[in-house]
Amino acid sequence: MKAAYISRYGSQEVLQYGDLPEPSIKANQMLVKVYASSINPIDWKIRNGLLQIITGYGFPLILGFDVAGEVVQVGSQVTKFSRGDAIYAYLDYFPGGGYAEYAAVSEKSACHQPNNMSYEEAAAVPLAGLTAWQAWQELTNLQSGQNVLVNGASGGVGSFAVQIAKALGGKVTGVCSSRNVEFLRSLGADRVIDYTSENIFSQPTQYDIIFDAVAKLSFSQCQPFLTPQGIYITTLPSIDIAIQTVRTAIWPFGKKAKLLASHASGQQLAKVKELIEAEQVHSAIARVYSLSQIRAAHAESEGGKVRGKLVLRISP
Repeated sequence: MKAAYISRYGSQEVLQYGDLPEPSIKANQMLVKVYASSINPIDWKIRNGLLQIITGYGFPLILGFDVAGEVVQVGSQVTKFSRGDAIYAYLDYFPGGGYAEYAAVSEKSACHQPNNMSYEEAAAVPLAGLTAWQAWQELTNLQSGQNVLVNGASGGVGSFAVQIAKALGGKVTGVCSSRNVEFLRSLGADRVIDYTSENIFSQPTQYDIIFDAVAKLSFSQCQPFLTPQGIYITTLPSIDIAIQTVRTAIWPFGKKAKLLASHASGQQLAKVKELIEAEQVHSAIARVYSLSQIRAAHAESEGGKVRGKLVLRISP
């Protein structure tokens, strides 16, 4: 099969495009012909070697956690899917494996693809969409009418966070640069802050939840602008957030700091699918690359200015 892979850690130049063996599947997995995948920052962080304690040195490594495609083979323990089913999934093993014509997908991480999405649109959803869903549902249990702020609202995770929060009844303030203000309004944000011309906290608004999707704010910065029971969420592990998470968790009352580590879940993808099919959530795709253009795709992602998601077209 054709695949994009690395044989060592490093810059975009270590990415290769060529032939590798098709993966074998376990009893609880399916072999999926992948039509599309997408780029997430964790992909190039792995490529750079920042997670090598987890990903190891068993090269070649195929990156990519998002897949959308067609089931071509099912393991003996798979009961929810059949050959020919269109599915999308957040792959539940490191370093992924989505940048290839075929991927092994566990039954528990997969969901039938939304019937109003193309493969490319569906491939943009799993990791970013589930990260947003888990922020609002697992870490905070967002309630209708609550006031939330999303920092980095125009990116992959942020664009889904705005839409899902709105679908759940939240009042959403999105933070972005000036070129993305109208984009956020089109996603349904109630208020947009252009950080290039306005301090994020220039107004005395208090938020029930502050979701820092790009990990640029600290809990101490956000704390004065949280309601008495407000929650701050970040996506970047650090010693400071670990200390703050433990410290605020010990006392049952007051403001909380939480670290979000997203995980695969077919059941939660089904919830996101409901919102997609109700036309409350959609994929915002900045650009579609072919798999052979993987270096250019990583270069654009690492530039940090992507509006929405970058998608990889794997198979025609």
